Amino acid sequence: MLRFTLKRLGWALLTLWMVITLTFVLMHSIPGNPFAKEGKMPPGVFENLMRYYHLDEPLYVQYGLYLKSLLQFDFGPSIKSSTLTVNDYIREGFPVSLHLGLQALIIGVTLGIIFGVFAALYHNRYPDYLSMVLAIIGLSVPNFILATVFINYVAVEWGLLPPAQWGTWKHTILPSLALAAMPMAFTARLMRSSMLEVLSQDYVKTAKAKGIAKSMVILKHTIRNAILPIVTVLGVIATNLVTGSFVIEHIFGIPGMGEMFVKGIFNRDYPVILGSTVFYSAVLIFLTFVIDVLYTWIDPRIKVTGGE
Repeated sequence: MLRFTLKRLGWALLTLWMVITLTFVLMHSIPGNPFAKEGKMPPGVFENLMRYYHLDEPLYVQYGLYLKSLLQFDFGPSIKSSTLTVNDYIREGFPVSLHLGLQALIIGVTLGIIFGVFAALYHNRYPDYLSMVLAIIGLSVPNFILATVFINYVAVEWGLLPPAQWGTWKHTILPSLALAAMPMAFTARLMRSSMLEVLSQDYVKTAKAKGIAKSMVILKHTIRNAILPIVTVLGVIATNLVTGSFVIEHIFGIPGMGEMFVKGIFNRDYPVILGSTVFYSAVLIFLTFVIDVLYTWIDPRIKVTGGE
């Protein structure tokens, strides 16, 4: 188990380094410079700014300096802000995106598993049809459309919840529901197909033949094995939600990671774009690593021994 964990950790670090390198090269291959929008400025001021941010250095020197700062967990200063660094942006934005993402993840995965289980247990009956209709709607309708529908009807027409901003728990409900629609639909369809496969297995039929209560068969034998595909993709789903949805955060005026990234692109703020991309990738790779390790613990059929 230790050898397996260290091997996965090594691959995770290598993947992160490749992402950092590729992002850095692509970012600096874009024509222009981040001070292009500032208008005409005295040559001395322009040269001082380029020197201060090391943009006048050769690309390999900038790359080495950036790697050195990343090893110190320093994402660098923001070009467009004289008072805030990229670390400050992440420190302020990530807790908001984390809160919103985890809430949407819990809602989406929980409802998805419930709908998927009921759809499989009542296969080709009304609960199955209703669950799959909801799943198709969740997969087909973009979350920004759902967000505008929620704002128009739930917030404006009915006045049940606030339409935007970020403050009390009431402000989190509508954006969380909009974000949860896609993972809920995806989880429901995946859970349904996995449950149907598990229900047809011989060990489930044997358990029923032995007279074990149907609820115990479903909880102990069926759901535990059927949920494994959900665990496999949970890391990707969680990262996409936790690191923030660009569109949803912009629609609801939520000061999260997505809003920070969008502003960085518009301002051509290299450190902000690089920092948010690297941070996003690090979270994704870390969660994938954790899921890989947990998978061997959740599924008793997987044994990590020797070179296997």
